[in-house]
Amino acid sequence: MKSKKKIFLISLGCAKNLVDSENVLGLLKTNGFPLVSSLQEAEVAIVNTCGFIQSAVEESIDTILEVAKKKRRRELEALFVMGCFVQRYGYKLLKEIPEVDGWLGTGEIHKIVDTLEAGPKDPPSFLISRPTYLADHSVPRVQTTPFYSAYLKIAEGCSHRCSYCTIPRLRGPFRSRSIASLMIEAENMVDRGAKEINLIAQDTTMYGRDLEGDIRLEDLLERLIHVQGLCWIRLLYGHPQGISDRLLELLDGEEMICPYLDIPFQHINEEILKAMGRNCNRETSWQLIERIRSKTRQIILRTTVMVGFPGETDKIFDELYSFVKAVEFDHLGAFIFSPEEGTPAARSETVVEERVAKERLDAIMRLQAEISRRKNQGMVGHRVSVLVEGVSPETDLLLKGRTATMAPDVDGQVLINKGEAAIGDIAPVRITEAHTYDLVGEIVQ
Repeated sequence: MKSKKKIFLISLGCAKNLVDSENVLGLLKTNGFPLVSSLQEAEVAIVNTCGFIQSAVEESIDTILEVAKKKRRRELEALFVMGCFVQRYGYKLLKEIPEVDGWLGTGEIHKIVDTLEAGPKDPPSFLISRPTYLADHSVPRVQTTPFYSAYLKIAEGCSHRCSYCTIPRLRGPFRSRSIASLMIEAENMVDRGAKEINLIAQDTTMYGRDLEGDIRLEDLLERLIHVQGLCWIRLLYGHPQGISDRLLELLDGEEMICPYLDIPFQHINEEILKAMGRNCNRETSWQLIERIRSKTRQIILRTTVMVGFPGETDKIFDELYSFVKAVEFDHLGAFIFSPEEGTPAARSETVVEERVAKERLDAIMRLQAEISRRKNQGMVGHRVSVLVEGVSPETDLLLKGRTATMAPDVDGQVLINKGEAAIGDIAPVRITEAHTYDLVGEIVQ
C-alpha cells in the first residue's frame, strides 16, 4: 500500500492468540500504521483466527464473512486473515473466500508489515509454512489487556500427541523462549503498570525442556519472583504430568506465585485417557490431587474435562462424574468431544450420540454449579486481597475485581459494594455474599 492505511484487528480464540495479535499490533504501530479502535473507522481489517475445534472454525468463518460484507460495500479497502484457521485449511481458502486479500499462517504472522505494504494482489498473497517462528522480547507489542494485567507467552507450539487435538499441526513443535528474554519482557510489563502476569503456553509445565542447560519452569519462576513491583504470578495450562514436587514447593512457599493451578485432566478413566493419548502411567489423577492438597497453602484448582469421547459408556461417564464430585474443583470448564479432521480420534467408530453427550455436559455443569456455590458460601466472612478492575458493567454502583485465585476472563469475579479503590489497586475485601460463581464484598482497612 502506497500510504499507511488505518488498521483494525479482530482477535479470536485464546489468550495465546491474543498475544500474537498484540505482537502484530506492535509491528504495525512501529512501522507507522495508524491503529483504530473500531471497524467503522478502519480502511483495512485484519482477522486473527482460531481453528482449534469446529465451533472455533465456524466463528472464524462467520467473522471473516461479516467483515467481507463491508469490503463488498466499499466500506473497507482490504481484508487480511491470519492464524490457526489459515494454518489448518491452507490453500483451499483462496477459492472458498475470494474477498480476502492476503492470508498468513501461524508461522508467518511476523510478515504482516510486508504483506500490508505490498497491498492487495491478484491472486491474493498466501504465506504458509511449518511453524517455527518464536516471538521474543524484541518484537514490538501493544498490550490490549488492562494495564494492570498481562499475558506472558513463555513458549509456542506443542509436542504432545493427544489423539483429538490439532494444535501440534497448527502451531508446530514446542519451543521455549529463553529466561533472559522473558525477564526483559516481564520487567517491561511491570514498568507499564502490570500488577499480575499470567504465564501461558500450550503446556507451561513443559517449559525449558527443549533448551540447553536443564532449564525448567521452576527456574523461570525463581527469577520472576524477584521482579520489583510485580505482585501476582499465575500459571495457566499445565499438563498433569508436569506438576513436579519442586513446582508445588514454590507454590506453597512463595506468596507472589498465586496458589492456583490450571490442569486440564480431560478425563479420569484410564481407557479413555489412553485413547486420548494422555499417558497415565506415572501417577494417577487421584495421586496428583492428593499431592497438591498435601501442601500447607491451599492451592486452588481449575480443570477442563471432555465428555462424549469415543468409547465413553454410561459407566465410564459415571466414573468422571464421581471424580468431579469427589475432588470438588474450584473452577471447571467442560466441553463435548469434537471429531476434528486429521486427528486419530476423529476416525473412531465408537461414537457417542450428540444427545447423550449434551446430557452428560449438562450433568457435569450442574454438579459444578453446586460445588462452586457451596465453596463460595464458605468464603463469606473471609478477608481476601482483590485486584480492582474498575466499575462493574452491570451497574456503576459496584466495583469489580478478582482474587489471586481467579484468572482473568475464565473464572468468577468479586463485586465490591462498599469502599473506594483505584483501578489496578490490590485492596483488602471482606466477603459478605456468595453466588454460584461470583462473590460480593466490601473494602476494609
